Amino acid sequence: MVIIEDVAAATRVSTATVSRALRGLPGVSDGTRARVLLAAQQLGYVPSSAASGLASGRTMAMGVLLPLIERWYFSAVLEGVDRQLRSAGYDLIVFSLGGTGINRERVFHRSILRKRIDALLVMCMEITTEEHLSLRELESPTIVVGGSVQGVRHVSIDDDAAVCEAVEYLISLGHTKIAHLRGGGSYGLYFEVPRIREEAFLKTMAKHGLPVREEWSVFGDFRFKEAKTAVIEMLSQVTERPTAIFCSSDEMAFGALMAAASLGVTVPGELSIIGIDDHEFADPMGLTTIRQDPGEQGAYAAGLLLAELEGMQPVVCPPPQPHTLIRRGSTAPPPR
Repeated sequence: MVIIEDVAAATRVSTATVSRALRGLPGVSDGTRARVLLAAQQLGYVPSSAASGLASGRTMAMGVLLPLIERWYFSAVLEGVDRQLRSAGYDLIVFSLGGTGINRERVFHRSILRKRIDALLVMCMEITTEEHLSLRELESPTIVVGGSVQGVRHVSIDDDAAVCEAVEYLISLGHTKIAHLRGGGSYGLYFEVPRIREEAFLKTMAKHGLPVREEWSVFGDFRFKEAKTAVIEMLSQVTERPTAIFCSSDEMAFGALMAAASLGVTVPGELSIIGIDDHEFADPMGLTTIRQDPGEQGAYAAGLLLAELEGMQPVVCPPPQPHTLIRRGSTAPPPR
């Protein structure tokens, strides 16, 4: 059986260099990479994550810690992370808190993370003081994707700017009676995001001197069913209906669309609806939204961790990821 040491001996380079060359990572000259690839082919060597780990002293695995797997944003980020790791010969280990938090003790206080991974990517979630200390004690690079966690660098869109752009678009259409469908609060999901998005909504409305009515601010928990129920109640009970709803996520916007349909409220004739995400169902449902790409965010964050593992300088403050206004059929000027 041919092992990585055989390739290293044949090319007279270290096993670590062989590992980097075979995985297409930086730090290897073109000439050396060509020699390693040729020797590996001639010897019949097939690289494996275990062999690469022996060469580098690593587990060749990266952990992803998330509150739960079922949500669209989380699964999309995971896909991007997995794509990046597979191309680098790394394995993905998922640590899910299951949405209820019952796994927190196992994950944070029994040292599973420290024993099995080279780096850790955390999805946006609330972290307790004790859990934050556990993350700081990791001898591995760590990064957050999505909403920020205090003291840990993060990769995300500029939520403040994204919300401002969405609300400004509604105002540009002539809307002055704008409701807000808010999210967040369950099991620490999107810990910073709902606060930032609500503050951005209030700021933009105040900038234009527009009233923010309490009865038009409803909670949808970033979920379809809860959002539909909240919007039905709001539209059924208020003495005056808004002409537009800004939704802090597309999943809630879908609920708002279904709520309007169930009440016979036409969209966008009587009510405009805009979301944030560009969820995979946004296009078929004709939803105007602010597009972000969680898959690319996950791949970018994983790439930063991989580069750091290869000796690159850490990117302390990753730049905001792009977002774009996507105009579809759920928004129009308000009725006269």
